[in-house]
Amino acid sequence: MVMKQWTVALIALCAAQWVSAELAWQSALTGEHRTAENRARDVYRHPQETLVFFGLEAGMTVMEVSPGGGWYTEVLAPLLKDNGTLIAAHSSPNGGSYARRSLGDFLKKLGENPDVYGAVEVVALQPPMAVFNVAPNSVDLALTFRNVHSWLRADQAEMMFTAIAETLKPGGVLGVVQHRGGSDLSLEQMKNTAYVSEKKVIELAELAGLQLDARSDINANPRDTKDHPRGVWTLPPSLAEGDKDRDRYVAIGESDRMTLRFLKAAD
Repeated sequence: MVMKQWTVALIALCAAQWVSAELAWQSALTGEHRTAENRARDVYRHPQETLVFFGLEAGMTVMEVSPGGGWYTEVLAPLLKDNGTLIAAHSSPNGGSYARRSLGDFLKKLGENPDVYGAVEVVALQPPMAVFNVAPNSVDLALTFRNVHSWLRADQAEMMFTAIAETLKPGGVLGVVQHRGGSDLSLEQMKNTAYVSEKKVIELAELAGLQLDARSDINANPRDTKDHPRGVWTLPPSLAEGDKDRDRYVAIGESDRMTLRFLKAAD
């Protein structure tokens, strides 16, 4: 009888934890802290499926690199607030005007909703080198979304990957989502269009000592022809061509994206 009661109690506990996990995702994805506009982009960005693929778990130390306006921070912060640590590695306050504006807008977003973002730790990149104020070998999971082209444009891609790798624990994971171009793209084409070849991203990661562990087509978009007049910015959400061919670009949706998971070797 005692064993039966213990078994029932264990099943109930596991069920409660499962429900709690489901509620955490529900709150993170549909909470009032997210605008309807941002939630509408889930259909292109698949945040839950992407984060599960990268191995996100409760209790992790997660570093989001170059979070921009914080679209993914909106999802990560409530998931990790009571069950882990979220570090946002953003622009330096001593960077250029764009970097300052971006960091300022991000901090304003966090400051306006402390119930959601109060536990987020913000660190800044220190130019001219890509150095984070994060202890080496302390991060379980590093994430970066659609940033590799910007690092290439700034000639800092190798430094960024190296700096990220240094923060990862042995066995830690780097998850990369990036606009995906063909394997024959030149470096200049990658910089100009924001489409980057998987080969280039894998090369950068391997130079930093990371190994490709898995790839996924979670964020693939076969409708994206990748021959647009203003690169990825032609497509939503930027729609850089304005009303010109707008319906066609809206029908395509957001860009085709690679989703790559890299591992740092365990000691």
